Amino acid sequence: MVSPARLVVAAATSGAGKTMLATGLMAALRRTGLRVSGHKVGPDYIDPGYHALATGRPGRNLDPWLVGEDRVAPLLLHGATVPEPADIAVVEGVMGLHDGMVGRGDFASTAHVARLIAAPVLLVLDTAAQGRTAAAVVHGLRGFDPAVRVGGVVLNRVGSPRHESLLRDAMEEVGVPVLGVLPRTEGIVTPSRHLGLVPAAERHAEAEAVVAALADLVAEGVDLAAVLDLARTAPDLPVAAWDPGREVEAVGGGVRIAVAGGAAFSFGYAETTELLTAAGADVVTLDPLRDTALPDGTAGLVLGGGFPEEHAEQLSANAALRAEVAAFDGPVTAECGGLLYLCRSLDGLPMAGVLDAHAAMGPRLTLGYREAVAVAESPAAEPGERVTGHEFHRTVTDPPHGGTEAWRYTGTAGGSRHGWATPRLHAAYLHTHWAGRPGAARRFVEACRG
Repeated sequence: MVSPARLVVAAATSGAGKTMLATGLMAALRRTGLRVSGHKVGPDYIDPGYHALATGRPGRNLDPWLVGEDRVAPLLLHGATVPEPADIAVVEGVMGLHDGMVGRGDFASTAHVARLIAAPVLLVLDTAAQGRTAAAVVHGLRGFDPAVRVGGVVLNRVGSPRHESLLRDAMEEVGVPVLGVLPRTEGIVTPSRHLGLVPAAERHAEAEAVVAALADLVAEGVDLAAVLDLARTAPDLPVAAWDPGREVEAVGGGVRIAVAGGAAFSFGYAETTELLTAAGADVVTLDPLRDTALPDGTAGLVLGGGFPEEHAEQLSANAALRAEVAAFDGPVTAECGGLLYLCRSLDGLPMAGVLDAHAAMGPRLTLGYREAVAVAESPAAEPGERVTGHEFHRTVTDPPHGGTEAWRYTGTAGGSRHGWATPRLHAAYLHTHWAGRPGAARRFVEACRG
Protein backbone atom coordinates (compact mmCIF):
# COMPACT_ATOMS: atom_id res chain seq x y z
CA MET A 1 0.00 0.00 0.00
CA VAL A 2 1.04 3.61 -0.48
CA SER A 3 2.22 5.04 2.81
CA PRO A 4 1.26 8.55 3.89
CA ALA A 5 3.66 11.46 4.05
CA ARG A 6 4.96 11.57 7.61
CA LEU A 7 7.44 13.15 9.98
CA VAL A 8 8.45 13.00 13.61
CA VAL A 9 8.57 16.12 15.80
CA ALA A 10 11.51 15.71 18.20
CA ALA A 11 13.69 17.79 20.51
CA ALA A 12 16.90 17.70 22.48
CA THR A 13 15.07 17.73 25.82
CA SER A 14 11.67 17.59 27.42
CA GLY A 15 9.95 20.96 27.66
CA ALA A 16 11.35 22.30 24.40
CA GLY A 17 7.97 22.66 22.68
CA LYS A 18 7.21 19.28 21.07
CA THR A 19 3.54 19.19 22.08
CA MET A 20 3.06 22.83 21.11
CA LEU A 21 4.62 22.40 17.67
CA ALA A 22 3.15 18.97 16.91
CA THR A 23 -0.39 19.92 17.93
CA GLY A 24 -0.23 23.29 16.21
CA LEU A 25 1.20 21.68 13.09
CA MET A 26 -1.61 19.11 12.98
CA ALA A 27 -4.26 21.79 13.32
CA ALA A 28 -2.62 24.21 10.88
CA LEU A 29 -2.19 21.53 8.21
CA ARG A 30 -5.80 20.44 8.68
CA ARG A 31 -6.92 24.03 8.09
CA THR A 32 -5.32 23.89 4.65
CA GLY A 33 -7.68 21.06 3.72
CA LEU A 34 -5.32 18.16 4.39
CA ARG A 35 -6.41 15.08 6.30
CA VAL A 36 -3.99 14.72 9.21
CA SER A 37 -3.29 11.73 11.44
CA GLY A 38 -1.83 12.42 14.89
CA HIS A 39 0.46 10.04 16.78
CA LYS A 40 2.48 10.05 20.01
CA VAL A 41 5.66 8.13 20.81
CA GLY A 42 5.32 6.32 24.13
CA PRO A 43 2.42 5.36 26.40
CA ASP A 44 1.14 8.86 27.23
CA TYR A 45 -2.64 9.30 27.08
CA ILE A 46 -2.87 13.07 27.49
CA ASP A 47 -1.13 14.45 24.39
CA PRO A 48 -3.21 12.25 22.01
CA GLY A 49 -6.33 13.92 23.41
CA TYR A 50 -5.07 17.27 22.12
CA HIS A 51 -4.02 15.62 18.86
CA ALA A 52 -7.59 14.37 18.42
CA LEU A 53 -8.93 17.91 18.75
CA ALA A 54 -6.37 19.14 16.21
CA THR A 55 -7.03 16.41 13.63
CA GLY A 56 -10.66 15.42 14.14
CA ARG A 57 -9.73 11.74 14.46
CA PRO A 58 -8.42 9.54 17.29
CA GLY A 59 -4.93 10.27 18.57
CA ARG A 60 -2.78 7.13 18.43
CA ASN A 61 0.25 5.87 20.35
CA LEU A 62 3.38 4.24 18.94
CA ASP A 63 5.28 2.36 21.65
CA PRO A 64 7.57 -0.57 20.80
CA TRP A 65 7.71 -1.62 24.47
CA LEU A 66 3.94 -1.99 24.74
CA VAL A 67 3.16 -3.49 21.33
CA GLY A 68 6.46 -4.85 19.99
CA GLU A 69 8.71 -3.38 17.32
CA ASP A 70 6.97 -5.25 14.49
CA ARG A 71 3.60 -3.63 15.20
CA VAL A 72 4.74 0.00 15.29
CA ALA A 73 4.71 0.66 11.53
CA PRO A 74 1.44 -1.27 10.98
CA LEU A 75 -0.21 0.71 13.78
CA LEU A 76 0.98 3.96 12.21
CA LEU A 77 -0.60 2.91 8.91
CA HIS A 78 -3.81 1.88 10.68
CA GLY A 79 -4.09 5.25 12.40
CA ALA A 80 -3.41 6.99 9.10
CA THR A 81 -6.15 4.94 7.40
CA VAL A 82 -9.02 5.02 9.93
CA PRO A 83 -11.57 6.53 9.60
CA GLU A 84 -10.27 7.66 6.19
CA PRO A 85 -6.83 7.81 4.55
CA ALA A 86 -4.71 10.70 5.81
CA ASP A 87 -2.55 12.92 3.63
CA ILE A 88 0.09 13.29 6.34
CA ALA A 89 0.90 11.70 9.69
CA VAL A 90 2.51 13.88 12.35
CA VAL A 91 4.22 11.96 15.16
CA GLU A 92 5.07 13.75 18.41
CA GLY A 93 8.18 12.39 20.10
CA VAL A 94 8.91 11.86 23.77
CA MET A 95 11.68 13.36 25.96
CA GLY A 96 14.93 13.96 24.08
CA LEU A 97 15.40 12.45 20.63
CA HIS A 98 17.63 9.57 21.77
CA ASP A 99 16.27 9.07 25.31
CA GLY A 100 15.08 5.48 25.65
CA MET A 101 14.49 2.94 28.38
CA VAL A 102 16.99 2.96 31.22
CA GLY A 103 19.57 0.28 30.59
CA ARG A 104 18.36 -0.48 27.06
CA GLY A 105 20.00 2.22 24.96
CA ASP A 106 17.51 4.07 22.81
CA PHE A 107 14.83 1.35 22.84
CA ALA A 108 11.37 2.98 22.82
CA SER A 109 12.91 6.42 22.17
CA THR A 110 11.77 8.90 19.56
CA ALA A 111 14.78 7.94 17.43
CA HIS A 112 13.85 4.26 17.68
CA VAL A 113 10.31 4.92 16.46
CA ALA A 114 11.55 7.24 13.69
CA ARG A 115 13.67 4.35 12.40
CA LEU A 116 10.81 1.86 12.66
CA ILE A 117 8.51 4.05 10.56
CA ALA A 118 11.24 5.40 8.25
CA ALA A 119 10.24 9.01 8.92
CA PRO A 120 12.32 12.18 8.74
CA VAL A 121 12.71 14.21 11.94
CA LEU A 122 11.74 17.84 12.43
CA LEU A 123 13.58 19.22 15.45
CA VAL A 124 12.08 21.87 17.67
CA LEU A 125 14.77 23.73 19.57
CA ASP A 126 14.27 25.91 22.64
CA THR A 127 16.61 28.81 21.88
CA ALA A 128 15.61 31.11 24.76
CA ALA A 129 19.08 30.98 26.32
CA GLN A 130 21.14 30.04 23.28
CA GLY A 131 22.86 31.62 20.35
CA ARG A 132 25.31 29.91 18.00
CA THR A 133 25.59 26.93 20.35
CA ALA A 134 22.12 25.92 19.19
CA ALA A 135 23.67 24.87 15.87
CA ALA A 136 26.16 22.66 17.70
CA VAL A 137 23.28 20.92 19.47
CA VAL A 138 21.49 20.31 16.18
CA HIS A 139 24.71 19.16 14.54
CA GLY A 140 25.26 16.65 17.33
CA LEU A 141 21.71 15.32 17.19
CA ARG A 142 21.89 14.95 13.43
CA GLY A 143 25.17 13.02 13.50
CA PHE A 144 24.64 10.88 16.61
CA ASP A 145 22.73 8.17 14.71
CA PRO A 146 23.13 8.21 10.91
CA ALA A 147 19.96 6.10 10.59
CA VAL A 148 17.88 8.97 11.98
CA ARG A 149 17.42 11.66 9.35
CA VAL A 150 17.06 15.19 10.73
CA GLY A 151 15.48 17.14 7.89
CA GLY A 152 14.93 20.55 9.45
CA VAL A 153 14.54 22.61 12.57
CA VAL A 154 11.95 24.94 14.06
CA LEU A 155 13.47 27.58 16.34
CA ASN A 156 11.30 28.09 19.40
CA ARG A 157 11.20 30.96 21.90
CA VAL A 158 13.17 33.32 19.67
CA GLY A 159 13.53 36.66 21.41
CA SER A 160 14.06 39.22 18.65
CA PRO A 161 14.84 39.68 14.92
CA ARG A 162 18.54 39.93 15.82
CA HIS A 163 18.34 36.66 17.75
CA GLU A 164 16.62 35.02 14.79
CA SER A 165 19.29 36.25 12.36
CA LEU A 166 22.07 34.93 14.57
CA LEU A 167 20.37 31.51 14.82
CA ARG A 168 19.67 31.27 11.09
CA ASP A 169 23.32 32.05 10.29
CA ALA A 170 24.44 29.36 12.72
CA MET A 171 22.09 26.75 11.24
CA GLU A 172 23.35 27.58 7.78
CA GLU A 173 26.88 26.78 8.97
CA VAL A 174 25.85 23.20 9.81
CA GLY A 175 23.59 22.82 6.77
CA VAL A 176 20.28 22.30 8.55
CA PRO A 177 17.32 24.17 7.02
CA VAL A 178 15.21 26.35 9.29
CA LEU A 179 11.55 25.53 8.58
CA GLY A 180 10.04 27.82 11.16
CA VAL A 181 10.57 30.41 13.87
CA LEU A 182 8.28 30.73 16.90
CA PRO A 183 8.53 33.71 19.24
CA ARG A 184 8.58 33.68 22.99
CA THR A 185 4.95 33.69 24.08
CA GLU A 186 3.19 33.31 27.39
CA GLY A 187 -0.29 33.76 25.98
CA ILE A 188 -0.98 30.11 25.14
CA VAL A 189 -1.12 28.13 28.36
CA THR A 190 -2.20 24.56 28.97
CA PRO A 191 -2.48 23.98 32.73
CA SER A 192 -0.65 21.10 34.39
CA ARG A 193 -0.98 19.15 37.61
CA HIS A 194 0.49 16.06 39.27
CA LEU A 195 0.57 13.83 36.14
CA GLY A 196 1.26 16.48 33.50
CA LEU A 197 -1.12 18.47 31.29
CA VAL A 198 -4.80 18.57 32.21
CA PRO A 199 -6.53 16.25 29.70
CA ALA A 200 -8.54 17.82 26.91
CA ALA A 201 -11.60 15.81 28.00
CA GLU A 202 -11.72 17.79 31.25
CA ARG A 203 -11.60 21.23 29.62
CA HIS A 204 -13.00 20.73 26.15
CA ALA A 205 -13.89 24.33 25.29
CA GLU A 206 -10.65 25.72 26.68
CA ALA A 207 -8.65 22.96 24.98
CA GLU A 208 -10.25 23.75 21.63
CA ALA A 209 -9.27 27.40 22.08
CA VAL A 210 -5.67 26.41 22.88
CA VAL A 211 -5.47 24.19 19.79
CA ALA A 212 -6.84 27.01 17.62
CA ALA A 213 -4.28 29.42 19.05
CA LEU A 214 -1.48 26.94 18.40
CA ALA A 215 -2.68 26.55 14.82
CA ASP A 216 -2.50 30.34 14.40
CA LEU A 217 1.00 30.44 15.89
CA VAL A 218 2.34 27.65 13.70
CA ALA A 219 0.63 28.87 10.53
CA GLU A 220 2.27 32.25 10.98
CA GLY A 221 5.74 31.07 12.00
CA VAL A 222 6.30 27.76 10.17
CA ASP A 223 6.72 27.12 6.45
CA LEU A 224 3.94 24.54 6.08
CA ALA A 225 4.82 23.83 2.44
CA ALA A 226 8.41 23.03 3.41
CA VAL A 227 7.22 20.79 6.24
CA LEU A 228 4.94 18.94 3.85
CA ASP A 229 7.80 18.54 1.34
CA LEU A 230 9.95 17.05 4.11
CA ALA A 231 7.19 14.64 5.14
CA ARG A 232 6.77 13.50 1.54
CA THR A 233 10.37 12.29 1.43
CA ALA A 234 9.40 9.36 3.68
CA PRO A 235 9.40 6.13 1.64
CA ASP A 236 6.57 3.62 1.40
CA LEU A 237 6.61 1.13 4.26
CA PRO A 238 6.90 -2.58 3.32
CA VAL A 239 4.13 -3.64 5.72
CA ALA A 240 0.34 -3.78 5.78
CA ALA A 241 -1.79 -1.68 8.09
CA TRP A 242 -2.71 -3.25 11.41
CA ASP A 243 -6.19 -4.71 11.28
CA PRO A 244 -8.10 -5.63 14.45
CA GLY A 245 -10.13 -8.13 12.44
CA ARG A 246 -6.96 -10.07 11.68
CA GLU A 247 -5.79 -9.93 15.28
CA VAL A 248 -8.85 -11.47 16.92
CA GLU A 249 -11.47 -13.94 15.82
CA ALA A 250 -15.06 -12.90 16.42
CA VAL A 251 -16.73 -15.04 19.05
CA GLY A 252 -20.27 -13.96 18.17
CA GLY A 253 -22.20 -10.74 18.22
CA GLY A 254 -24.63 -9.20 20.61
CA VAL A 255 -22.59 -9.04 23.81
CA ARG A 256 -22.67 -5.49 25.18
CA ILE A 257 -19.55 -4.11 26.90
CA ALA A 258 -19.57 -0.75 28.65
CA VAL A 259 -16.28 1.16 28.49
CA ALA A 260 -15.81 4.01 30.97
CA GLY A 261 -15.21 7.43 29.45
CA GLY A 262 -15.86 11.08 30.14
CA ALA A 263 -13.74 13.55 32.04
CA ALA A 264 -12.78 11.17 34.88
CA PHE A 265 -11.80 8.20 32.69
CA SER A 266 -10.12 9.64 29.61
CA PHE A 267 -7.11 7.30 29.53
CA GLY A 268 -7.56 4.63 26.90
CA TYR A 269 -6.15 3.44 23.60
CA ALA A 270 -8.47 3.57 20.57
CA GLU A 271 -7.35 0.07 19.60
CA THR A 272 -8.99 -1.39 22.73
CA THR A 273 -12.53 -0.68 21.55
CA GLU A 274 -11.58 -1.64 17.98
CA LEU A 275 -10.39 -5.06 19.18
CA LEU A 276 -13.47 -5.60 21.37
CA THR A 277 -15.68 -4.73 18.41
CA ALA A 278 -13.74 -7.07 16.13
CA ALA A 279 -14.19 -9.83 18.71
CA GLY A 280 -17.95 -9.42 18.47
CA ALA A 281 -18.79 -6.90 21.19
CA ASP A 282 -21.27 -4.06 21.06
CA VAL A 283 -19.16 -1.36 22.75
CA VAL A 284 -20.96 1.49 24.49
CA THR A 285 -19.56 4.37 26.55
CA LEU A 286 -20.32 4.82 30.23
CA ASP A 287 -19.62 8.17 31.95
CA PRO A 288 -19.48 7.51 35.71
CA LEU A 289 -19.74 11.24 36.36
CA ARG A 290 -23.10 11.57 34.61
CA ASP A 291 -24.74 8.19 34.02
CA THR A 292 -26.77 6.87 36.94
CA ALA A 293 -27.10 3.33 35.61
CA LEU A 294 -25.18 0.87 33.49
CA PRO A 295 -26.33 0.72 29.86
CA ASP A 296 -29.17 -1.74 29.29
CA GLY A 297 -27.89 -5.24 28.65
CA THR A 298 -24.36 -4.62 29.89
CA ALA A 299 -22.52 -7.93 30.06
CA GLY A 300 -19.00 -6.63 30.78
CA LEU A 301 -17.37 -3.53 32.18
CA VAL A 302 -14.04 -1.96 31.16
CA LEU A 303 -12.78 0.74 33.52
CA GLY A 304 -9.69 2.38 32.10
CA GLY A 305 -7.46 5.05 33.53
CA GLY A 306 -7.91 8.73 34.10
CA PHE A 307 -8.21 11.15 36.99
CA PRO A 308 -10.95 9.90 39.33
CA GLU A 309 -8.98 11.52 42.18
CA GLU A 310 -9.80 14.91 40.63
CA HIS A 311 -13.51 14.07 40.46
CA ALA A 312 -13.90 12.00 43.61
CA GLU A 313 -16.71 14.09 45.10
CA GLN A 314 -18.85 13.87 41.97
CA LEU A 315 -18.13 10.16 41.51
CA SER A 316 -19.03 9.51 45.12
CA ALA A 317 -22.22 11.54 44.83
CA ASN A 318 -23.41 9.27 42.01
CA ALA A 319 -24.54 6.65 44.52
CA ALA A 320 -26.96 4.97 42.10
CA LEU A 321 -24.21 4.00 39.66
CA ARG A 322 -21.83 3.01 42.46
CA ALA A 323 -24.48 0.60 43.74
CA GLU A 324 -25.01 -0.90 40.27
CA VAL A 325 -21.29 -1.42 39.79
CA ALA A 326 -21.03 -3.02 43.23
CA ALA A 327 -23.86 -5.43 42.39
CA PHE A 328 -22.73 -6.14 38.82
CA ASP A 329 -21.91 -9.83 38.41
CA GLY A 330 -20.38 -9.76 34.93
CA PRO A 331 -16.69 -9.61 34.01
CA VAL A 332 -14.82 -6.43 34.96
CA THR A 333 -11.35 -5.25 33.99
CA ALA A 334 -9.90 -2.10 35.51
CA GLU A 335 -6.62 -0.22 35.08
CA CYS A 336 -5.27 2.47 37.40
CA GLY A 337 -8.12 4.99 37.61
CA GLY A 338 -10.60 2.15 37.23
CA LEU A 339 -8.92 0.38 40.13
CA LEU A 340 -9.44 3.46 42.31
CA TYR A 341 -13.14 3.58 41.45
CA LEU A 342 -13.58 -0.05 42.51
CA CYS A 343 -12.07 0.57 45.97
CA ARG A 344 -14.17 1.16 49.08
CA SER A 345 -13.02 4.76 49.22
CA LEU A 346 -10.85 7.32 47.46
CA ASP A 347 -9.38 10.06 49.64
CA GLY A 348 -12.01 9.21 52.24
CA LEU A 349 -15.00 9.39 49.89
CA PRO A 350 -17.10 6.26 49.18
CA MET A 351 -16.51 4.54 45.86
CA ALA A 352 -18.01 1.34 44.39
CA GLY A 353 -16.66 -0.95 47.11
CA VAL A 354 -15.96 -3.92 44.84
CA LEU A 355 -12.45 -4.20 46.29
CA ASP A 356 -11.79 -4.38 50.01
CA ALA A 357 -9.23 -1.58 49.78
CA HIS A 358 -8.93 2.14 50.31
CA ALA A 359 -7.14 4.53 47.92
CA ALA A 360 -5.57 7.91 48.53
CA MET A 361 -3.10 10.36 47.03
CA GLY A 362 0.47 9.33 47.84
CA PRO A 363 3.69 11.22 48.49
CA ARG A 364 5.39 10.58 45.14
CA LEU A 365 4.89 9.72 41.50
CA THR A 366 5.09 6.11 40.35
CA LEU A 367 6.17 6.07 36.71
CA GLY A 368 7.89 3.56 34.46
CA TYR A 369 7.77 0.59 32.15
CA ARG A 370 7.12 -2.82 33.70
CA GLU A 371 7.32 -6.50 32.85
CA ALA A 372 4.74 -8.68 34.54
CA VAL A 373 3.33 -12.21 34.71
CA ALA A 374 -0.36 -12.95 35.26
CA VAL A 375 -0.90 -14.95 38.41
CA ALA A 376 -4.46 -16.20 38.25
CA GLU A 377 -7.37 -16.85 35.94
CA SER A 378 -9.22 -13.62 35.16
CA PRO A 379 -11.32 -12.11 32.36
CA ALA A 380 -8.31 -10.17 31.00
CA ALA A 381 -5.36 -12.55 31.44
CA GLU A 382 -4.54 -16.21 31.69
CA PRO A 383 -2.18 -17.62 34.32
CA GLY A 384 1.45 -17.42 33.25
CA GLU A 385 0.83 -14.81 30.53
CA ARG A 386 3.79 -12.43 30.25
CA VAL A 387 3.08 -8.80 29.40
CA THR A 388 4.80 -5.46 29.06
CA GLY A 389 3.11 -2.39 30.45
CA HIS A 390 3.58 0.90 32.26
CA GLU A 391 2.59 2.60 35.51
CA PHE A 392 1.70 6.27 35.86
CA HIS A 393 0.02 7.34 39.09
CA ARG A 394 0.40 9.25 42.34
CA THR A 395 -2.09 7.29 44.39
CA VAL A 396 -1.67 4.24 46.61
CA THR A 397 -4.05 1.55 47.82
CA ASP A 398 -4.24 -0.09 51.22
CA PRO A 399 -3.69 -2.99 50.97
CA PRO A 400 -1.52 -2.82 47.81
CA HIS A 401 -2.92 -6.07 46.38
CA GLY A 402 -5.47 -8.77 46.99
CA GLY A 403 -5.06 -12.28 48.33
CA THR A 404 -4.72 -13.38 44.72
CA GLU A 405 -2.87 -10.64 42.86
CA ALA A 406 -3.35 -9.74 39.20
CA TRP A 407 0.34 -9.42 38.31
CA ARG A 408 3.76 -10.25 39.61
CA TYR A 409 6.36 -7.82 38.35
CA THR A 410 9.74 -9.13 37.26
CA GLY A 411 12.97 -7.22 37.86
CA THR A 412 11.26 -4.45 39.86
CA ALA A 413 12.32 -3.35 43.31
CA GLY A 414 9.80 -2.50 46.00
CA GLY A 415 7.55 -5.55 45.84
CA SER A 416 6.37 -7.74 42.99
CA ARG A 417 2.71 -8.42 43.88
CA HIS A 418 0.18 -6.05 42.33
CA GLY A 419 -3.57 -5.82 41.85
CA TRP A 420 -6.54 -8.10 42.33
CA ALA A 421 -7.67 -11.08 40.24
CA THR A 422 -10.66 -13.42 40.39
CA PRO A 423 -12.45 -15.43 37.67
CA ARG A 424 -14.65 -12.37 36.98
CA LEU A 425 -12.34 -9.47 37.92
CA HIS A 426 -8.97 -8.08 36.90
CA ALA A 427 -7.89 -4.81 38.53
CA ALA A 428 -4.41 -3.29 38.82
CA TYR A 429 -2.40 -0.12 38.34
CA LEU A 430 -0.58 -1.61 35.33
CA HIS A 431 -1.60 -0.22 31.93
CA THR A 432 -1.22 -2.55 28.96
CA HIS A 433 -1.88 -1.90 25.28
CA TRP A 434 -4.18 -4.58 23.90
CA ALA A 435 -2.76 -4.18 20.39
CA GLY A 436 0.31 -5.82 21.92
CA ARG A 437 -1.78 -8.61 23.48
CA PRO A 438 -4.94 -8.87 21.34
CA GLY A 439 -5.90 -12.15 22.98
CA ALA A 440 -7.05 -10.09 25.97
CA ALA A 441 -9.91 -8.64 23.93
CA ARG A 442 -11.12 -12.04 22.74
CA ARG A 443 -10.75 -13.46 26.23
CA PHE A 444 -12.80 -10.65 27.73
CA VAL A 445 -15.60 -10.97 25.15
CA GLU A 446 -15.70 -14.74 25.69
CA ALA A 447 -15.97 -14.17 29.43
CA CYS A 448 -18.86 -11.75 28.87
CA ARG A 449 -20.67 -14.25 26.64
CA GLY A 450 -20.22 -16.89 29.32
